Amino acid sequence: MAASLAKTVAAAIAAVWVTSAAQTVNDPPSAAQRVVTLGGTVTEIVYALDQGDRLVGDDQSSLYPEAATKLPRVGYYRAVPVEGVLALNPDLVLASEQSGPPTALARLKEVGVPLEIISDKPSVQSLNDRILQIGKALGVPDRGKQLATSVATALSEAQALPESHARAVLLMNRTGTPLGAGSDTAAALVLELSGLVNVLADQQGYKPISAEALSALAPQVIVVPRMSLEAAGGMEKFRATPGIASTPAATNHCIVVMDDLLALGTGPRLPQAIRTLKETACVARQG
Repeated sequence: MAASLAKTVAAAIAAVWVTSAAQTVNDPPSAAQRVVTLGGTVTEIVYALDQGDRLVGDDQSSLYPEAATKLPRVGYYRAVPVEGVLALNPDLVLASEQSGPPTALARLKEVGVPLEIISDKPSVQSLNDRILQIGKALGVPDRGKQLATSVATALSEAQALPESHARAVLLMNRTGTPLGAGSDTAAALVLELSGLVNVLADQQGYKPISAEALSALAPQVIVVPRMSLEAAGGMEKFRATPGIASTPAATNHCIVVMDDLLALGTGPRLPQAIRTLKETACVARQG
């Protein structure tokens, strides 16, 4: 399985120059100076391209870098408030393909706002595509290629680090109901590329998980986004949560806290996410 995954990643890296099939509406001016981003990884890539000074607004999922959190917010990218976006008078909107509802995006198109729908699937290839796509949309395609190459190189280096193959799960909880990350999620991609075995790989997406089910799955490593840990009241309360308390991860103090967008978004810091897990002592010693 590890060999197969490595081949898949290698193939994706080798395809770094593949041009994405961008969905562009109302051709955006490459010199756009009033850009609004919808989607945390979209925003992060704009900053990674050194184009953050062109942003006039973003959404609530834009948590990194810190400068992104200081911009005017237009709500959440899955529930785009049209009037909030229009109030910023954007000359370009870069929207994750997961943005919605469709009626909101249609309204932006109708009023003539240049809108680019950005590839945003949880895969290495999609990450490459959106870096190149955003670079092109902002009129800095060469910077896009440079960033894509840099990320691919860093990803290859992170992949080469030793793997532990420990049983792992990512848990998030901001509303009182624990959710576990199944397949086809950014969190699952981070676990898999780190060489960990996702105990929820048989489920799709983020699903509620009971204390009994979590205890029975017996993960050796638990990854938790920082905001979820804070919502739980800190590490001690999180570790004592029913279902978590009886896991090997809690017993052996192998609960890894990660920046939310690092764990839950497939962005240019994906290699850093992999390194964080592989180089955490309690994870590495289970190799």
